[in-house]
This record gives sequence, C-alpha cells and structure tokens, in this order.
Amino acid sequence: MTGRCILITGCSSGIGQDAALTLHMRGWRVLATCRQAEDCSWLRERGLESLPLDLASEASIAGAVQEAHDLTGGRIDAVFNNGAFACPGAVEDLPRAALREIFETNLFGQIDLTNRLIPAMRARGTGRIVMNSSVLGFVAARWRGAYVASKFALEGITDTLRLELAGTGIQVSLIEPGPIKTNFRRNAIPHFERHIDRERSVHRDFYADAMHRRLHAPDTARDRFELPPSAVTARLIHAIEARKPRPRYRVTLPARVASGLRRGLPTRLLDAVLGRW
Repeated sequence: MTGRCILITGCSSGIGQDAALTLHMRGWRVLATCRQAEDCSWLRERGLESLPLDLASEASIAGAVQEAHDLTGGRIDAVFNNGAFACPGAVEDLPRAALREIFETNLFGQIDLTNRLIPAMRARGTGRIVMNSSVLGFVAARWRGAYVASKFALEGITDTLRLELAGTGIQVSLIEPGPIKTNFRRNAIPHFERHIDRERSVHRDFYADAMHRRLHAPDTARDRFELPPSAVTARLIHAIEARKPRPRYRVTLPARVASGLRRGLPTRLLDAVLGRW
C-alpha cells in the first residue's frame, strides 16, 4: 500500500485512532484529522501526518482539504468519515439546538468533506469513500433519537451517493458497528448535560439513575458482545484495499442480529424487541 493516501476524521481516540495507526503500519500515508491541536500533536509524535479539522465548521473543512491537497499533490485515494458524537435523551427533550449541533458534525460535515474530495477522485477514475455509520443507522433505540436520526440520514445519502458514482471508479461503503470499546459514551456527557433539561423532564428519574450509570460507567465495564476498535479497522481495510469492496460491513454480533430482525420482523414485533434494548 506504499504511496496510497487516506484521510481519516475523528482520530483523537477510539476507532479513528486505531484505524490511523494501523493503516500507517500497513504502509498507507495517513492524514489523521482531529478537532483539537493537542490530539494532532500526539499523532505526529507517533510518525503520522495530522491536520486540524472540525466537521462542524465549513471553514475548517475547506482549510483541511486545501492543506491535504497541498501535501499530497491532490492525490487522496480514500477517505474514512469516522468523526461523530451522540447527544443522549428522549426525543421529546431534544431542543432544536441539539439536533442542529449533531447534524452539523454527523451528517453535514461528512458530506461537505466528501464532496470536496470527489472531484480529484473522479478525475483519476478511482477512489474509496467509507462512512462509519452504526447499527443505529438501520434500527432505532430509545434515548438515542438524535444520534439515530443522524445515522439514518447518513445511510440514506451514502446509498444515494453510491448510485450516483456508479461507473466512475469511486467505490462507496458503509461500516455499521454495534458496541465498540471507545470513549463514545463519555464524550456524549457534555452534550447531554448542555442540551437536556433533566430537572423539568418527565424522564427525570430515568436520567438521574439508569442514564447516569450508563454514561458514567467505569472504563472496566463492558457491554456484552463489545469488540475493540480493531474490529472496525479490519472492515475498513477490506473496504479500501479489496478489488470489490462491499456496500455494507456490519461489525459485532448485535449489528448482524439487528440486520436480520430488521428484514424479517413486522414493525410492531420489531418494536417489541427493540424496546428491550
């Protein structure tokens, strides 16, 4: 893979960081992006090229793409859109500001970045676009409405993009992980605390008890069937290196089971199953 270049978002920890370090060791030239300068410095100390990129900022995306093209002479062979966050809370408690904030990063920023990279890929007649979605991109779950909505939207627009790019040599894939061992829940706490009016909610007791325990669970706590970030990286490698990448990669047993339930169960029965999650 020497000489091939990939741009990855959300590399400060978890899936993005594992993907960046692993692909670097495989010989890829990795442009690992993060929102915070200190996270970029940490990656540079480990031999990677790292750029600041905030998916919520159009100016930041434009600047990062320009810098990436300057560094590579305009040749970025693949992009892995991984950066995203959650804002837990019941749908009835989600203010417009919370939805706007999550869509700016989880959807608008991803597509803005991708669209700025497509012209060079199209001109070369080759490229790989990989979107990191979720099991919650095709089934719903209580208390996760904002994240579910952003991932359902990402899946829909990615499927459309794949159809529109057919015949160009640009391949488009979705990765749909279930539970992965990352800081995802911890990173959701500031969004939950900023946007959800817990004291005036009819779900006040739930937030104070079960939601608090889930968000603040110790690092040693694990979900059943949880896998490490490397499980996602393995699917990413296939998506960017295989001659015929798959349109979808479902990671973890819960994601595969949920896919089967989504296809096989009527809506009311599926609701009964998902209501236990």
